[in-house]
Amino acid sequence: MKFFSLRLWYLLAAICCAALLGYALYSQHKMFLDPCPLCIFQRVAFMWIGVWALVGALFNPGGKWRWTVTTLMTIGAIVGGAIAWRHVWLQGLPLDQVPECGPGLAYMMDTLPFWNVLKTVLEGDGACAEVQWQFLGLSMPAWTLVWFIGLGLVTIFLTIRQARVEGRT
Repeated sequence: MKFFSLRLWYLLAAICCAALLGYALYSQHKMFLDPCPLCIFQRVAFMWIGVWALVGALFNPGGKWRWTVTTLMTIGAIVGGAIAWRHVWLQGLPLDQVPECGPGLAYMMDTLPFWNVLKTVLEGDGACAEVQWQFLGLSMPAWTLVWFIGLGLVTIFLTIRQARVEGRT
């Protein structure tokens, strides 16, 4: 019984990533919610997942290539989820423990070596601790964490299922 094809999942995952990125841009440009550096890194993770999902949808890879696409999507979900987890953690800190606000990402990219920028961004700052938006009691980083977990787990589950189905035929 063919319940749900992996190729269709790849397409849906790519569409989800595009929609999430579209909403992030909408919230930035129409709702005037400026993204902090951690938000920007989460967007990059969704771009990564979306690109690999689109590759999977277009080429419908089999065998080791299917596992390569799934692995690359899962890496994006894990990295994005870790960044979102850190972001949610920062938002939950008591006010007296929130780190000072630092320079903007563009300034850091212009003046610091890449690894220093990465370290500084992942540490987070006061701008990352501010909750600007909520839906059903969850902040935007909390929702991105939910999406990263969901995209990663469903991709792994459907890839394993597809491998088992093909192993029986």
